[in-house]
Amino acid sequence: MKTKKSKEDMSMSKKILAMVLLFAMLFSMAGCSIVDTGSGNGSSINSSKATVKEDLLDETKYKSNKAPSEWTIAVVVKDGTSDWFKRMQVGVDEFGKAKTVNVIQKGPANADAASQVQLVEDMVNQGVDALCVIPIDPGALESVLQNAMEKGIVVISHEASDLKNTLYDVEAFTAEDFGNTMMQELAKAMGESGQYAQMVAYTTSTTHMEYSKAEYAYQKENYKNMSLINDTVPSAESAEKVNTAYEKAKELLKANPELRGFTGAASVDILGEAQATEELGLTDKVSIVGVGTPNATRDYINSGTISAVCLWDPAAAGYAMCNLAYMILAGEEIKEGINLGQKGYESVTIQKSSNRCILGNAPLILTKDNINDYDF
Repeated sequence: MKTKKSKEDMSMSKKILAMVLLFAMLFSMAGCSIVDTGSGNGSSINSSKATVKEDLLDETKYKSNKAPSEWTIAVVVKDGTSDWFKRMQVGVDEFGKAKTVNVIQKGPANADAASQVQLVEDMVNQGVDALCVIPIDPGALESVLQNAMEKGIVVISHEASDLKNTLYDVEAFTAEDFGNTMMQELAKAMGESGQYAQMVAYTTSTTHMEYSKAEYAYQKENYKNMSLINDTVPSAESAEKVNTAYEKAKELLKANPELRGFTGAASVDILGEAQATEELGLTDKVSIVGVGTPNATRDYINSGTISAVCLWDPAAAGYAMCNLAYMILAGEEIKEGINLGQKGYESVTIQKSSNRCILGNAPLILTKDNINDYDF
């Protein structure tokens, strides 16, 4: 009996070990953490493996029989408390007034993917006519957005070029072009030499990762005397929190004395990087370039701690998303060259990749020379 039990135990141990190794392999392949989507299975779907029903992508099926004054367009952002998305609400509200249509903007208080999924589900259950979504984790939203479209709700996305269950993804420019621009600005500030680090909010953020990968590729091709620490994209995650960005930046600076530059893909990243750089007395040695807003970064730019801020106006993006949703509800044809009513979106192009992407031409680079021309 003792021998038989021992063999059974060994067999069970092997099975457990095999399961552990399998999960470890899946995690390394997926590259993102498990997220409770609120659907009961507690796991996120990788957008690259998500499915979409082709008939749901026919925008002509979403023409509304109601008057525009009866429509509700809901915008669900990553973080309802951030300055970036407060600025987006300015554009969303402006659109609502211009078109006399009901608009709502909601976002989780802590940039939590599961909370965002719940907000989207709430909007679907309330029977909104259109959803404009800026996903924290696109994969986590695939199922609920497919459900929305099955119910006849127009779905538009932003910062989600690999989201499958969306009619169109609206972007101010290509992620590659934007990443290249940020690297050009960082190289200029660093004298095209030295080690740098990258920060994103989450590795599950499609656009943030695309920016970072583009930066790295552009640096390797054009600036041979620069190098990314550990050759790993990205170097750190900020979880969309300034304090986390500060702690991560400080850790990177202490662990890498030769570090001479930072990029930041989330609007909070460069704030934390700047705080850490100033605290350690390294402002003369370390250059910082990344996404941000004028008012949040003004003092750092004027003092020289931050070299450049690369961005697009989130208010214009919010307006453009809502306008596109409005046009689909109105039964208008969506084609190359349509005007979404904002500077940089007057004649958009349509690019087909993982989804259909509406591209504007609306980059904005802020430095000491022009930072005081902007107020948001």
